[in-house]
Amino acid sequence: MNQLIISILAFVAGILLTIQGGLNTQLGILLKHPLLATLVAFFFSMCFSIIFVLSSVKSYPTTQQIKAIPTYLWFTGGLFSMLGVSLYYYTIPKLGVSTMISLGLCGQLFFSVIAGHFGWFGLPVEPITLKRSLGILAMGSGILLINLK
Repeated sequence: MNQLIISILAFVAGILLTIQGGLNTQLGILLKHPLLATLVAFFFSMCFSIIFVLSSVKSYPTTQQIKAIPTYLWFTGGLFSMLGVSLYYYTIPKLGVSTMISLGLCGQLFFSVIAGHFGWFGLPVEPITLKRSLGILAMGSGILLINLK
């Protein structure tokens, strides 16, 4: 897949995450608890994932491959996902969707630059450069402009 298509898919993913944040925030408000909305969202995410896996995966990992996966990798991604999504649902009604998403993206960008610089989590090393630093500064400035009343 070429870089343009992959970039468009990433952009669409951001749109979809904003939509789901708004919809599931409404669900959390109606259920009177953001964790209940998170539970419902992840349950249906699991259901949809099962359908997509069963209809698209051609081969599954072997028992040896499964045993080679470190124990913590089975649950830590889900834990951080649940915490992050729950915090989205909790903060969107208090901050507004554009403020929450802008701050959330800022946190993602800031941490991803640091994690990439050090190659944490087995990610490719992407050194912090002047251009990246200016990008973070521009993003921070944009977030300030978005959130100024």
